Amino acid sequence: MAKRAARRAKLHAIDNDRTDRVHSLVFDHAPANDRDQSRDQSYVRKVRPRSDNQRLLMEAIESKPLTIAVGPAGTGKTYLAISAAVEALEAGSVSRIVLSRPAVEAGENLGFLPGDMREKLDPYLRPLWDALNDRMGAKRLRTALDDGTIEIAPVAFMRGRTLNNSFVLIDEAQNCTYGQLKMLLTRLGWHSTMVMTGDPDQTDLLPELSGLADIARRVDGFEDVAVVKLVDTDVVRHPLVGRMLSVL
Repeated sequence: MAKRAARRAKLHAIDNDRTDRVHSLVFDHAPANDRDQSRDQSYVRKVRPRSDNQRLLMEAIESKPLTIAVGPAGTGKTYLAISAAVEALEAGSVSRIVLSRPAVEAGENLGFLPGDMREKLDPYLRPLWDALNDRMGAKRLRTALDDGTIEIAPVAFMRGRTLNNSFVLIDEAQNCTYGQLKMLLTRLGWHSTMVMTGDPDQTDLLPELSGLADIARRVDGFEDVAVVKLVDTDVVRHPLVGRMLSVL
């Protein structure tokens, strides 16, 4: 009995040693805090344009108080705007980021959504969250949302405000009416930058109700306004997306 127990103990010790070796090879034993810190510093990566029009967009955002970026899906309009917003915040050029997006469903009704304003708007703002999370990291993003450094401002609640020292992003602007866009443009305050993005060909409103194309045409040519038009060749998603957009 004693010999059998000793043999079992020896085999158990060998198995444990093998398991430890496997774990040390497969799993990352770095402390959680180190991983979080590394993830939170991901925004430091430099975003570079992948086309001439993307370069024009980045230069316009940096130099103009108002930039309107129009073009098909996948051309990087929202991501480049979010990257510029985070860089401006980190550099101290602005004190907050204000995100606004119309709560318009793409052909289907989600019905009643529970929760506070942030939770209700979460499905509509998910593309913005993904870009912010990629640039800032989840921990810093949560902190910025909690202390108001990053603010969610539904289009319906923007009237009457003056946005000073802010980076304002109006995303999916093709789903805003002419009156809504006029109201949003007049929110721009001192020491602020506003970027409006959208694809006039993908509006979820009736074509005659969307005001983005008309607004872009009216302000194009203003000295302090840049209207940047991206095209199918600027698409940075799968190459098939650009080819499909040319025929759809």
